[in-house]
Amino acid sequence: MSDIETRLTKLRDEINYHLYRYHTLDDPVISDAEYDHLLNELRTLEEEHPEYITPDSPTQRIGAEPLSIFEKVNHPIPMTSLGNAFDDADMRSWLARIGRILPDGVTVADLEFVVEPKIDGLAIALTYENGLLVRGATRGNGTVGENVTPNIRTIKNIPLRIPAKSNGLEPPQRIEVRGEVYMPIAEFNAFNKAQLEKGDRVYANPRNFAAGSLRQLDSKITAQRPLAFFSYAIGYVEGADIQTQQQALDYLNELGFPVNPDILHTGDMESVLDFIHTWMERRNQLPYDADGAVVKIDSFDLQEQLGVVGNAPRWAIAYKFPAQEATTKLLAVKGNVGRTGQITPYAELEPVNIGGVTVSQATLHNYDDVAKKDIREGDTVVVKRAGDVIPQVVKPILDLRPADSVPVQPPERCPVCDEPTSRQGDDVALFCINAACPAQLVRQIEYFVSRAAMDIEGFGIKIGEQLAVEGLLHDIADIYFLERDQLLGLEGFAEKKADNLLTGIEQSKQQPFDRFITGLGIRYVGSTVSELITAAFPSIDQLSQASQADLESIEGVGPRIAESIVAWFSRPANQALIEKFRQAGVTLASAKPAGGDDTPQSLTGLTFVITGTLPTWSRNDAKEFIEQHGGKVTGSVSKKTDYLVLGENPGSKANKAESLNIPTLDEESLRKLGRTAKSA
Repeated sequence: MSDIETRLTKLRDEINYHLYRYHTLDDPVISDAEYDHLLNELRTLEEEHPEYITPDSPTQRIGAEPLSIFEKVNHPIPMTSLGNAFDDADMRSWLARIGRILPDGVTVADLEFVVEPKIDGLAIALTYENGLLVRGATRGNGTVGENVTPNIRTIKNIPLRIPAKSNGLEPPQRIEVRGEVYMPIAEFNAFNKAQLEKGDRVYANPRNFAAGSLRQLDSKITAQRPLAFFSYAIGYVEGADIQTQQQALDYLNELGFPVNPDILHTGDMESVLDFIHTWMERRNQLPYDADGAVVKIDSFDLQEQLGVVGNAPRWAIAYKFPAQEATTKLLAVKGNVGRTGQITPYAELEPVNIGGVTVSQATLHNYDDVAKKDIREGDTVVVKRAGDVIPQVVKPILDLRPADSVPVQPPERCPVCDEPTSRQGDDVALFCINAACPAQLVRQIEYFVSRAAMDIEGFGIKIGEQLAVEGLLHDIADIYFLERDQLLGLEGFAEKKADNLLTGIEQSKQQPFDRFITGLGIRYVGSTVSELITAAFPSIDQLSQASQADLESIEGVGPRIAESIVAWFSRPANQALIEKFRQAGVTLASAKPAGGDDTPQSLTGLTFVITGTLPTWSRNDAKEFIEQHGGKVTGSVSKKTDYLVLGENPGSKANKAESLNIPTLDEESLRKLGRTAKSA
């Protein structure tokens, strides 16, 4: 093995171990910066030596090329469903049925049970050969599932190679690991919050979101979703002797698979029931949705002898928790206006207790969803609440519908400012198009001053509301024209508070350009996209004049984002807003790159794409050189590309550049071009 291969192997093993410590044990032993350093070294070496990339490399979690359709997978051992119990009496009846068919010499008193939380996610089967993940398949109908291996590879706590621990354990020759892919509630809520801030689609519940994420044909989309995994069974194994369910869970844990820590092993049915009731009481505090508990007879030998009836094993049962649902009267459907102007319908309800919480409002997602469910004012509706997820209206009870009810119509005018509403293209969302809408203004202020954007210390939502109500802020640029006397005239403002706020506002003028762009609240443009577009267009003048094609040439910026940016800058009201920021002295350009004023800007106005391995520079080195000399680097070749910087082992970009007659440069030619100052 060469030195490069040895180093790559060591890096992969080390990074996979730290992924296990972080995502499975929640107990990292190195800092994020140290981890990033290891991962960057691995990426660089693999870019330079693509022939050594392996399927278990951590770099392969980013997603593969989109699929056109999922392949079908036959499960060697069917993935059966479970029978249900809904109360203690059902559990005792199940135990009595088992007792009547136990083998001779075995009684109910001899049984051992394993009790596991029933996570509300998507069942999955993972196949490993000689320690390497070779396939991930959905349950499907139990006999035939779908091959979702590229998507499975993106889930951080699923090992690409086992054992994930550094414990010297030899992997089995073949093993099928079964478990549940789910969406942690905190991650789900954070994702939905980010979607709302972008004016994008929000999702109804973690289970459906997890299922939809895992069945994306484009695994790069799945990679952006914070999915997680718990293993709970072994379908089959070669090279290991496992006799019980508890041994199976211990073995999975030793291999480095995440196993739910809250599992009970007991020989007493009353202990089983006590454990389940404890779980019922805890369900709203759990970090994931759990809709019950699964009780299994521990012995595999007994499991085999008890067998299966229909499509459900006799040796296991699911104790289902009561649904966190209730029925109540829907009093009115109203609209909430968000920061981007999106109008989201919500239901005003007769207060009802669901899972110990009084609910008087519930989300309706969008007006298309209201029409699809045929939800009407005056209906008796089913309302669901799970964990910390926003209550939602599930459906109307049609038998109780008033005779005079009428379908809900999307509002033609904004419920706050009474200006006309509009839909954008095929989007299901409805918008208020009045940029001066008071409801939008308060939320725009809140977002603009937030930590993700301009990070103005001491400027919270309450102050934003107060200044808007008092008429001191008519848009977000007015923040920079506030005066001390105006603040001192407001309730709650003493001299120190006013001075501190004004100091925070003044300091924020020097925030990086990408933070300013984030703060503008352009639809679909969060902090990540802001960094991408300001790297390509480092001043407000360049960015505001960029065409949709220019923006789409940036890797990571698609047509929808590009269209939104161009549309935002095309509006006269927004152009006037930028001028106000300019007059206020807010930073509207990126800081000059390293190299200072003496660096010749010989590449200004030129767009480059880099491909292949360069002799002495990494791609980042070449990118920095181009940007220091005024040029722009994009991720894909288009008609707007001026030069392709070409190294060894180039990819498809070289072919595309040739088809478009785009000139190429090697490393030395790029250096010469950069050193040649443009003529005046």
